[in-house]
Amino acid sequence: GGGHPGQGLPLWQRLGVAALVAGAAGGLWLWLRAEKGRQRQARRRAELRALALGQGDFQLQDQEGRPRCKADFRGQWVLLYFGFTHCPDVCPEELGKLSHAVELLEREPGLPPLQPLFITVDPERDDAAAMGRYLRDFHPRLLGLTGTPEEVRAAGSAYRVYASAGPRDEDGDYIVDHTILIYLLGPDGLFLDCYGRSKSAQDIARSVRRHMDTYEPLPD
Repeated sequence: GGGHPGQGLPLWQRLGVAALVAGAAGGLWLWLRAEKGRQRQARRRAELRALALGQGDFQLQDQEGRPRCKADFRGQWVLLYFGFTHCPDVCPEELGKLSHAVELLEREPGLPPLQPLFITVDPERDDAAAMGRYLRDFHPRLLGLTGTPEEVRAAGSAYRVYASAGPRDEDGDYIVDHTILIYLLGPDGLFLDCYGRSKSAQDIARSVRRHMDTYEPLPD
């Protein structure tokens, strides 16, 4: 009567009990690991939600003179480019590429709409009227945003956009050196990706589609 519990069980039963105990311990470990992962993900998503409220905010006007802010585009996918209307080649190429990427995605049924945005880095010359004339050559839904120098500078800083006007020529014309990136914002307003000059419209469309397919909204 002084033996260890289970000592009188046949070997196969003892092995079965050991396997059950090991299985239960392993299941508990897997549950604890999954629970820890869920808690970590919940904390991360809460951090992202807080970040989304202030990340990249702006107070500008569109080409119709209507005030626009980042909150106006909540719930929408956005492709955003910073540039200027007097840009001789790079900005037209990038806006053309952005417009084509939007067109490619519009051909696919079932995808959410994508809003193209263009924010000037040259408010001195790019008022609402100039933006309206310039954007006629691109996607019909492309919105151009401008404002005071302070408002434009704040919008660029929010996305860490570099912009610096060069020297003026004898006609008073000048070039603005600036960051050349197309930004992707998700429906929560979070920055999700960016695309440099080496990316084609097809590359951008594939990447945006992939983000749309894997998107999970942040909790309220």
